[in-house]
Amino acid sequence: MTEMLTRPECRLQATAPATPQQRVDAWLAAFEAALADRDVERATGMFAVDGYWRDLVSFTWNLKTVEGRGQIADMLTARVDGTDPSGLRAAETPEADDGVLTAWITFETATGRCEGHLRLRMDDAEDADGTTDKAWTLLTTLQELKGHEENQGASRPMGAKHGADRNRLSWAEEKEIEERELGYSVQPYVLIVGGGQGGIALGARMRQLGVPAIVIDAHARPGDQWRGRYKSLCLHDPVWYDHLPYLPFPSNWPVFAPKDKIGDWLEMYTKVMEVPYWSSTTATSARYDDEAGEWVVHVERDGRPLTLRPRHLVMATGMSGKPNVPQFPGAERFRGDQHHSSLHPGPDQYAGKRVVVIGANNSAHDICGALWENDVDVTMVQRSSTHIVKSGSLMELGLGDLYSERAVAAGMTTHKADLTFASMPYHIMHEFQIPVYDKIRERDADFYARLEKAGFAHDWGDDGSGLFMKYLRRGSGYYIDVGAAELVANGDIKLARGGVREITEDSVILDDGTELPADVIVYATGYGSMNGWVADLIDQDTADKVGKVWGLGSDTTKDPGPWEGEQRNMWKPTRQERLWFHGGNLHQSRHYSLYLALQLKARYEGIDTPVYGLQEVHHLG
Repeated sequence: MTEMLTRPECRLQATAPATPQQRVDAWLAAFEAALADRDVERATGMFAVDGYWRDLVSFTWNLKTVEGRGQIADMLTARVDGTDPSGLRAAETPEADDGVLTAWITFETATGRCEGHLRLRMDDAEDADGTTDKAWTLLTTLQELKGHEENQGASRPMGAKHGADRNRLSWAEEKEIEERELGYSVQPYVLIVGGGQGGIALGARMRQLGVPAIVIDAHARPGDQWRGRYKSLCLHDPVWYDHLPYLPFPSNWPVFAPKDKIGDWLEMYTKVMEVPYWSSTTATSARYDDEAGEWVVHVERDGRPLTLRPRHLVMATGMSGKPNVPQFPGAERFRGDQHHSSLHPGPDQYAGKRVVVIGANNSAHDICGALWENDVDVTMVQRSSTHIVKSGSLMELGLGDLYSERAVAAGMTTHKADLTFASMPYHIMHEFQIPVYDKIRERDADFYARLEKAGFAHDWGDDGSGLFMKYLRRGSGYYIDVGAAELVANGDIKLARGGVREITEDSVILDDGTELPADVIVYATGYGSMNGWVADLIDQDTADKVGKVWGLGSDTTKDPGPWEGEQRNMWKPTRQERLWFHGGNLHQSRHYSLYLALQLKARYEGIDTPVYGLQEVHHLG
């Protein structure tokens, strides 16, 4: 008995508060006291040696993860005075699972109201004050700026103007005046280049925050970015993952929405949310005027030239840059049709033709599947291995706890799901993904055996962590199977392996000499870094100054090190003053548009925004 009482775990039980709520409350109170005393050493000591603190704007005016006590101390030394955090408390009853306490927290800073997520675990070494609970992970996020809250809920606008007014303007008249002035007699504070889901989501945030902004896009209508793609395209992510800010999809919305339905939703959303959206508008050039502190952007709107002078320029062109079109020897002599997957019109016009699709990821599979359905002779050329995960398995095992009808029934909101996902530091996220994909590997073993027997080169990522980490690290190299991979496995879609040596007048020749007769070649070869658009719009020097966009620095395939800990250049300040990048999938466009919008709003209101940890540039893209 005496021996048991002296064991560390027994001392913990004797000295630590008895319940999860008491333990979390005690940690938060001690942490707040240390911060109030500006005792960085004491505050830092409350983290595990391998602890992580991910901050989304609230402390750092940046998206920044600090890892280990040294980095945490450095961040607090720089930012605790200016942040002045207070009121840390648990927002819900904490939960205990496998030795880890998890708690939702709220707090305030000098400028904003914030939310966060805390994971505590017991440390083997007891501190002098008898406490052993240490923060393993801490997420802190800015949710609104004091004095600049959005007009929603209880503070929603009145709308109707009661009383008598001989000069009354209707809502439509006021809107017409705004549309006539914005961009002409009134300059936007923010110009958002790209009117897909990312640009529209950010435009809606800007509108709600009262920041003058314009979204521009070359297409004729919002949603045309989707309508113009191949006809079989649909979302591979389920509906619960894909809501836009403020206006979620209705409860009868399909789990996987077809592209044209998404296009119509985006067009409707733009109108309902009153997003200032200029269609048929192309940005032709831009430069930053250092002296004036503004951008000079030349655009063509409906064929007419116009110069805009926004303070901030946001590139919202998705998570991808310009299409990668490989330059294969002999391509210029090919007599048939050849195009990148982004320009693929669909299968209808190719009946009876022989189509070679170069690539084996999402677009390649979708295009091959649609061609097969239309009785086209189609061959997929796989040049490197691909990760495949069946849609049903991904939904149930990969997303089900956060984004599913099951999660909704259990009380999981989109907001809480987003913060839960964000609370896991990228550095250790793969450790939690590997068991998920191990289960998928076991569950679908027959499918993978058939796929590999067909000659398909399959992988699970460099470390077995599967789709999400591939997406976050490189944005490519995977396919969520909605049917086409089955066609590859059973041989309905022909498969060829290897690099392309050359292209002739009517065929594709692989490195091993295999000749694939072709009337049509589709290059499903992906996209470059988003700073490629910067090179085209501004100049190469600015693109190089910003550096590569996307990736974590994981030193895995197509994500070169060093480790950076956050998505390169996304949703945060860059090395080019007042130039930002926004995009990603629908989930990221929704969630991270908030933090980008708050950074822009703070600057619009003249709030001091000292950026901690501005990203270094290691790769040019």
